[in-house]
Amino acid sequence: MRAALKSKDKVTLGTLRMVLTAVKNEEVSGSAAHELNDDEIIKVLTRQAKQRREAAEAFREGGRAEQAEAELAEEAVIKRYLPEQMGVEQITELVRTTIADGGFSGPGDMGKVMKAVKPKVTGRADGKIVADIVKRELSS
Repeated sequence: MRAALKSKDKVTLGTLRMVLTAVKNEEVSGSAAHELNDDEIIKVLTRQAKQRREAAEAFREGGRAEQAEAELAEEAVIKRYLPEQMGVEQITELVRTTIADGGFSGPGDMGKVMKAVKPKVTGRADGKIVADIVKRELSS
């Protein structure tokens, strides 16, 4: 934040403030306040990035390209603090390995495969992409 303040980077500064607020809100939500661990912070960051991406799509569909670009710029700032995202090939290989190791077969086992794969990709892959790959692999 200091670097953004010094360089007068309003996008980065505003985005970091929003993210810090989201983290603080998450810390005080629930029955008792607690400090978030790294995995929980990654979940908050992932959720924030997804919100920006979805907002950009909505603005673009509504003909507000300038606002969509602002949302995408905020998403880019958030992504700097997330682990490197897995590629489709990496996810596919992980899903295939999980299916083989677990002996899963058919679309009926999708929930079981997702449950096994999710901890391995949390924060590193979009859940929708993972679900699509699992569905495709179980159908073939």
